[in-house]
Amino acid sequence: MAASWCHMRFFYRRYGLKKYKGHRISASKCYTIQVYSTTAGTRYSEKTSSRVSSPLAAKKDVSGPLPSTYNPEHVESGWYEWWAQQEFFTPKTQQQQHRLQGPVGGKQPPFVMVLPPPNVTGTLHLGHALTCSIQDAIIRWNRMRGRETLWVPGCDHAGIATQVVVERKLHQERHQSRHDLGRDKFVEEVWKWKNEKEEIIYDQMKRLGSSLDWSRASFTMDNKLSDAVVEAFVRLHEEGLIYRRNRLVNWSCALRSAISDIEVDGIPVSGRTLLTVPGYDRKIPFGVLTSFAYPVSEKDGEIVVSTTRLETMLGDVAVAVHPDDGRYRHLHGCHVRHPVTQHLLPIVLDDFVDMEFGTGAVKITPGHDHTDFLVGERHDLQKPTVISDDGHMVNVTAPFNGMRRFVARHHLTKFLKEKKLFRGEEEHNMTVPVCSRSKDIVEPRLKEQWYVDCQQMAMMAAEVVESGELKLIPRSHEKVWLDWLHGIRDWCVSRQLWWGHRIPAYQVMHQGETIWVSGRTEDEARRKAAEMLPVTEGEITLQQDEDVLDTWFSSAIFPFSVHGWPQENADLTHFYPTSLLETGSDILFFWVARMVMMGLKLTNQLPFQEVLLHGILRDSHGRKMSKSLGNVIDPMDVIHGTTLQDLQEQLKKSNLDPSEVKRASEGQQKDFPQGIPQCGTDALRFTLCSYDFKSGEINMDITHARNYRHFCNKVWQAFRFVQTNLDEGFHPGAGLEFKGTYSGTDLWILSRLSHMIKSCDVNFATYDLHHVTRALHQFWLTEFSDVYLECVKPVFPVWGPV
Repeated sequence: MAASWCHMRFFYRRYGLKKYKGHRISASKCYTIQVYSTTAGTRYSEKTSSRVSSPLAAKKDVSGPLPSTYNPEHVESGWYEWWAQQEFFTPKTQQQQHRLQGPVGGKQPPFVMVLPPPNVTGTLHLGHALTCSIQDAIIRWNRMRGRETLWVPGCDHAGIATQVVVERKLHQERHQSRHDLGRDKFVEEVWKWKNEKEEIIYDQMKRLGSSLDWSRASFTMDNKLSDAVVEAFVRLHEEGLIYRRNRLVNWSCALRSAISDIEVDGIPVSGRTLLTVPGYDRKIPFGVLTSFAYPVSEKDGEIVVSTTRLETMLGDVAVAVHPDDGRYRHLHGCHVRHPVTQHLLPIVLDDFVDMEFGTGAVKITPGHDHTDFLVGERHDLQKPTVISDDGHMVNVTAPFNGMRRFVARHHLTKFLKEKKLFRGEEEHNMTVPVCSRSKDIVEPRLKEQWYVDCQQMAMMAAEVVESGELKLIPRSHEKVWLDWLHGIRDWCVSRQLWWGHRIPAYQVMHQGETIWVSGRTEDEARRKAAEMLPVTEGEITLQQDEDVLDTWFSSAIFPFSVHGWPQENADLTHFYPTSLLETGSDILFFWVARMVMMGLKLTNQLPFQEVLLHGILRDSHGRKMSKSLGNVIDPMDVIHGTTLQDLQEQLKKSNLDPSEVKRASEGQQKDFPQGIPQCGTDALRFTLCSYDFKSGEINMDITHARNYRHFCNKVWQAFRFVQTNLDEGFHPGAGLEFKGTYSGTDLWILSRLSHMIKSCDVNFATYDLHHVTRALHQFWLTEFSDVYLECVKPVFPVWGPV
């Protein structure tokens, strides 16, 4: 938990009574709870874009009397650099070559965690502070119990998200796109961004007091981790678990890249709803079902179909009806004529059609709809692509060729009305697929991509939870874990980006034949290709895939890649598998499940024994924290305090659209009319740990941090009282025996101290940190300060009220 300023020691050993002015000061038999200063000697201020570093690396001098007023800035500064210099956070395995002894004398394995690597898209927010606070409390508790501990920091390159923010920055500052710069120059710009943001992120972690081993800090595109990514891909490809297929993918036209299923947010709309789409000046209506007629070619009549995506009718290749639908029995074997292309489209019979919905006839667009793709496979239909990478209509006739997809939707409505084929519109409840990264409307498109066959690995990941080998905390997550894994689909890992791990696969052209080979190096790939064809290596020409891997691929091997896998070394042997993974429940499938699958497959071991999941941090109104709402809070603003004016200046420097800045500004004026008061790191961490974070949602109220700052002041003043009434040279020595008798008040406070320690120990073990904070708060505020100190004040008449 780690409050600041002093070491509150509850010793294993007994030590004797010490006299001051004839009065006895007693202590009890129990063990040490270190109450550390939690903060760094270095802090970062975005407002000044500068870092202020303490020049002192020596231990902070606390020998003098405490100042009369509690000031978190004064109390918390000056510790972190000394801690780091003393290597308190670095395990001593390399020097000692043995494991440390636990408090009861038995050998224990090391306690190891990896910090979920924050994205280098920007600075940390309160959600990251929650993660750091929880994990630091757990790692310090294990360290204090005598266990060897390791907590590994790192940052994630966050392919899509980072590329998006850098592109936006280029557009705002230079009016350039990545295509204007070219791939190499653009990647240089991203590396500059990464270096700047990574330094800020690490400084923020230190300011939060996170006791991480910085000698092992890892970035997912470091050479060591990149080598592990290549190794993982090649091994899975050689085993046939990574393969290349031409399939429908979820496509973001804004990113010009494929995205995975779990990066698609389903936005429910009730009837006609206007949504903002990237690249469009006006909002686009969704939730509208448009009906139009296809004239039957061989006979008089028509078939009316309906769609919420009218632009896709340009890619229709058939109309499907149910074979048992009597309304269309006379049209079996007939065709309809496409009013734009004039092509004849077959009427196919398929029992997937719901005869009760609409007219009972369905337009079939295999190149742009997942269900229609399967229909096309069953009936051997063509699968034309009519929407390009950037969202324009292609491979269609004038005037629609080259139109943007939602512009074409509007003009097609007018066209159908002119041709007397328009049959009306009606409001329709639906779910709109939106890219979680770009906020673009997802477009299914036919693309050749790389896939990971997840079936076998998913079953292994399900079995370890069912058997209890892997423990999910809280257990309520087990059902959704198993449901997702049992219904898993193969994972598309190709991304059409410039920032990320380039796929280590090579295309080989030979005598009109195209094959793909993977390799740890180009030479290895060439040798493989020569053996497959077979030809000499000199006859082989390779072209590496331009695509990069999904960011989650590298993240999935993070628990062992940080220790140097696949190379055998002391760190990998000693610190892997890790002990605990603590992270947000919202990335259970993005990250946790994939780490388990990849760990089991590539190392034959679980990457961790337990998974502790915290809920989503929301604002005091229960809203998800969003920059556009103005409720995303920088933890540094809580630690140092800030004004409303500074908060709004930060908004102006952000990448938000002007309309979003206006809404966010109004939200800040409502929520923080007086700004945010200075609370300090200890108060912030104590606040975050005081929530029942295992629950689904956590509503963060800044006033709670201010209240816990008052609690820190209470502890400060109580200790000042004790310090003032001790001998100048007082120090609790080892091996001393108590002499004399205890008063009833002494015995009572010792019993309450013992109860508090036991409560902390029990609840640390179950990760119920909100009960730990409650026990500490109850003891310090109510029992020690309000009762015990008031009782002993008569024997210390020199002190006023505490």
